[in-house]
Amino acid sequence: MTDPKVVLITGASSGIGRATALRLGREGHHVVLGARRTGRLAALAGEIRDAGGSAEAHRLDVTDPANVTAFADMAVERHGHIDVFVNNAGTGPLSRLDALLTDEWDRTIDVNIRGLLHGIAAALPHFQRRGAGHFVTIASVGAHEVMPMGVVYCATKYAAWAITEGLRLEADPSIRVTTVSPGIVESEIAGTITEPATREAIRVYREAPIPADAIAAAVSYAIGQPSDVDVNELVIRPAGQR
Repeated sequence: MTDPKVVLITGASSGIGRATALRLGREGHHVVLGARRTGRLAALAGEIRDAGGSAEAHRLDVTDPANVTAFADMAVERHGHIDVFVNNAGTGPLSRLDALLTDEWDRTIDVNIRGLLHGIAAALPHFQRRGAGHFVTIASVGAHEVMPMGVVYCATKYAAWAITEGLRLEADPSIRVTTVSPGIVESEIAGTITEPATREAIRVYREAPIPADAIAAAVSYAIGQPSDVDVNELVIRPAGQR
């Protein structure tokens, strides 16, 4: 590793966030892990350190803007700067619109859209002052298509794509911006579905996922490019997914 970075990862306690932390830790980056499940975070940070990597864990609720700002400020205070902010935290309790699970819709919007915006607001001033930085948004193939039972989820991922692309257009070229859109990936998302018919349909749909490390590898690739190379968008899905 010739260019170790300070990398902040939201939603790091499971799935893509966890896999990204493990891979980047192995590659020599210092990973700052944020999520609500502090027990899992502490175990993950310990696993990374036991393997020779560098990691720290902090409780983080991306729906709380002050909490996200403190997360970024703390990293700058401890390490002098941050290099990469991975907006990974997300939720997807899928359901048909006529199930009228409005509380779940609101939570999905709060995490997937507001949480992303809070991450940008927390890290962007630091990147602007330093004249360098890299945002990575974990979106979804749902940012490019709408599927039945996933209308609200897809809408939030469309928004995540639009916000991240807008950030790229507005930001100084010294700040790189990447959207990674995974297809079916090993994760806990199916376990968040409360509507029975949707839960069964998604169980069948998700029978052949790719490992979360496939997405972590894409993040590693994007942040590992020279500073004048900006990898703007990557779509990664199982070969059999159409």
